[in-house]
Amino acid sequence: MREIEQILKKYRELKMAKTEAILATVVHVEGSSYRRAGARMLVDELGNITGAISGGCLEGDALRKALLAMHQRKNKLVTYDTSDEDDAVIGAQLGCNGIIQVLFEPIDFENAYNACEMLQKAVDSDKKQAIVIGFNLDRTAEQPGTILLIDEETITHGMHISAEQLEILKHEAKLVLQGNDSQFVEFEEASEVSQFFIQNYQPPVKLILVGAGNDAQILALQAELLGWKVSVTDGRPSRANSTRFSSSCQVIVSKPEQTLENLKIDNRSCFVLMSHNYNYDLAVLKLLLQEQELPYIGILGPKKKYDRMLKDLAEEDIQLSKALLKKIHAPVGLEIGAETPAEIGLSILAEIQSVLAGKEARPLKEKDAPIHEKRGKQFKRLAI
Repeated sequence: MREIEQILKKYRELKMAKTEAILATVVHVEGSSYRRAGARMLVDELGNITGAISGGCLEGDALRKALLAMHQRKNKLVTYDTSDEDDAVIGAQLGCNGIIQVLFEPIDFENAYNACEMLQKAVDSDKKQAIVIGFNLDRTAEQPGTILLIDEETITHGMHISAEQLEILKHEAKLVLQGNDSQFVEFEEASEVSQFFIQNYQPPVKLILVGAGNDAQILALQAELLGWKVSVTDGRPSRANSTRFSSSCQVIVSKPEQTLENLKIDNRSCFVLMSHNYNYDLAVLKLLLQEQELPYIGILGPKKKYDRMLKDLAEEDIQLSKALLKKIHAPVGLEIGAETPAEIGLSILAEIQSVLAGKEARPLKEKDAPIHEKRGKQFKRLAI
């Protein structure tokens, strides 16, 4: 389960019990930090925490700030400077050298547009969403909080704002969703300046395993730890069943040519062909070649298996474009010396993550630049 879904699960429990809560969100980072903008944690009135906004150095003080904001029933912006290693509040001397802005939003269970309800709406949509959070670096000013959801069709959901701001935010949200990166903007209106964090929310990765062998069991568990949605399809009921896979895993028994009938394919859907049956994998591959949105197709097995597939496809006059060939990863996985099913699973998941993120899978020590790219972290000034 992803962190955001853990937070929402806890939120529903607190709402049922009528236990007060507050949502803390990192809305901007200048410099380095363990967590980036968009990290969240939910704090209840008893001091229980779900989620995290740092590696542990901020949570203690953030808990105190959360309880204060909860008591005041007012959104509150708090600045943490982790570059000050003598700061008694942080006290971890991590040397992150970052300035972190954290927005605390008390949760009103009666408000259908409270921050957690907005997040729930984004998760339920199962689509890319721009989550718009308003704040003000002048901590004495009003802190609007989570105000809007904007999807790729620029359909909005949220609280009322001025028509001028809405149109500008819709335009900026469209750019964010097209570019797959979050953005920070600030408005200057009648000499007043306010800031917005436009978060690019991505639905969870959908991992579809073609084959329900023992290695698929392990890979499914590993993917679920990442919060990915896992589906398993196989023609053997003795393998593809709920006793072998967790309840959160969609299990489908089907012939290879029917594989896609019970699956919703989008640009977050990644397939791994691992049935250990050449003809089954080849039949499914033929179906996948027609799905333009797929970002990743992995094929378990030696390279000679893939070469045979290409030859058999060519004999059927099925030609693969360069774009299609780029999506196919065979043999599947990164070269990390994997031998056991769990190690192979690790190499597969790491490769999928690198492909979806558009990153080269290389050691971070070889990277001269900071771990997290700095583009888009400055405020884009917009005038109304």
